[in-house]
Amino acid sequence: MGSTSDLEVMSAAFAILEQFGVPYEKKVISAHRAPYLLADYASSARNRGIDVIIAGAGGAAHLPGVTAAYTTIPVIGVPISGKAFGGMDSLLSMVQMPSGIPVATVAVNGAKNAALLAVSILSLSYGELVEALDEFRRKQTEAIEKTEI
Repeated sequence: MGSTSDLEVMSAAFAILEQFGVPYEKKVISAHRAPYLLADYASSARNRGIDVIIAGAGGAAHLPGVTAAYTTIPVIGVPISGKAFGGMDSLLSMVQMPSGIPVATVAVNGAKNAALLAVSILSLSYGELVEALDEFRRKQTEAIEKTEI
């Protein structure tokens, strides 16, 4: 996260990762206020066993893009709604990355989907997550089928 103010939105990602039993790190690292710390964190991620990074930020939202510049592991950006522009500034910052440095980007405040995307990516290497994702989707469908209006 770029700031502790992002914690409320990003907690949806933590809940999904916990639900699937995926270990994760929670960090606040500002691309603007701690650029050297971010460079070290992102560039060492693969060697520390990290397979995917979810980076949430509001405003200028440079955290996911700068993170992606320092690593070749997948980076998923979560644009966080701030005081101005309803999060559109953050969304556009993330989806307009220069060619060659991609950031997979979800909807504004879409931390839950970011975590589900991360789990999907991880399922390519960790087979037990395939079954867990299938079960998650099955339960979603059952809940919809039981919905009465």
